[in-house]
Amino acid sequence: MKLLSLTLCTTFLCAAQDPSALLQDPTVKAALEAVQRNEPKFIEEQIRICEIPAPPFKETERGQELKRLFTSLGLKNVRIDQVGNVIGVRPGQNARPNLVFSAHLDTVFPEGTNVKVTRDGSVLKGPGIGDDCRGLAVMLATIQALNEAKVQTPGAITFVADVGEEGLGDLRGVKNLFYESLKGQIDKFISVDGTGLGIAHIGVGSMRYRVTFKGPGGHSFGAFGMANPIHAMGRAIAKIGDFEVPANPKTTFNIGRVGGGTSVNAIPFECWMEVDMRSSDNASLKALDAKFNAAVRAAADEENHRWNSTAKVTVSPELVGLRPPGQTAANSPIVQTALAVSKALGLREMLREGSTDSNVPMNMNIPAITISGGGAGTGAHSLNETFDTTNSWKGTQRALLLAIALAR
Repeated sequence: MKLLSLTLCTTFLCAAQDPSALLQDPTVKAALEAVQRNEPKFIEEQIRICEIPAPPFKETERGQELKRLFTSLGLKNVRIDQVGNVIGVRPGQNARPNLVFSAHLDTVFPEGTNVKVTRDGSVLKGPGIGDDCRGLAVMLATIQALNEAKVQTPGAITFVADVGEEGLGDLRGVKNLFYESLKGQIDKFISVDGTGLGIAHIGVGSMRYRVTFKGPGGHSFGAFGMANPIHAMGRAIAKIGDFEVPANPKTTFNIGRVGGGTSVNAIPFECWMEVDMRSSDNASLKALDAKFNAAVRAAADEENHRWNSTAKVTVSPELVGLRPPGQTAANSPIVQTALAVSKALGLREMLREGSTDSNVPMNMNIPAITISGGGAGTGAHSLNETFDTTNSWKGTQRALLLAIALAR
């Protein structure tokens, strides 16, 4: 019975997903034409949305605007869930399958960042203009085109502007979708994130720690001989820097921030570092995590042994971010459909890996991919981020046709 169910499910997922055949449908043709016609309007929307600040954990203002736009575009049951995700449904002929089409609201930039967007010909410049204001614009343009062409999909499409994709947001938005808000209601998932025309079908997992070293502290001369938290952290950094990690699957580590201490002539009572470790392979990530935890504890022990004083250094590694790794097989229906969509539209496509909202459904074995939003971008996560709008409508057409193909 289990084997039969799987066979039926696979058949269901593959059914009516031939993008070449869809291109013969007059309503699909009309929707694709609407995308190209409306692109200037949605470039302006991309700029306008990007100038609404959405720093980490403070996406509310931008979220409220997406809620207003979802409502104005006729989505049903538009709402904001308990973590700040904006959700709206475009009903199909049936409630299932339910495709979730998402883009993230948040940026990496702190509160107070100048988010004004400037334009030089076809190039837009501003923090977050590509990642992920482009994804939000593609999502809105897709809804508009579906509406204008009166496309009716067999299944529902649930559009989501989610929070917490970046940094220590820890995918809290999409985690809440799958664990709470839409638990058990998502059959397929696509995220539009960034620029270009890539397809991410491998989710790179990550573990992020804030490691705090503490001691009693004291005067650098008068209390000399006391174990020093920064010295202990230095020992830990040296150990981590010497780690050997697999090249395939690619596994990485990085110490991105350090801080602590009170003065050059004071033994610090506290210091900290933030560590990022990544791999698309769960076993490799767990092995690296074990090495990391052993290293920081050994560093504290060595510092205490060095001075052999009663004033000991302690260490506390706090897990502040966990992105589960995952993978959607290259030969799976959702990936093959995405590739077929690109081929039907005459686009050259490549598969890649990345760390995106799709990590969560991939880890749960729910069909999921992340696609880029077209155009060309540079300087993501920098104040000098740019987005070239040349032929950017092709990315939106790809997203639209993929959504139609998967919502069945």
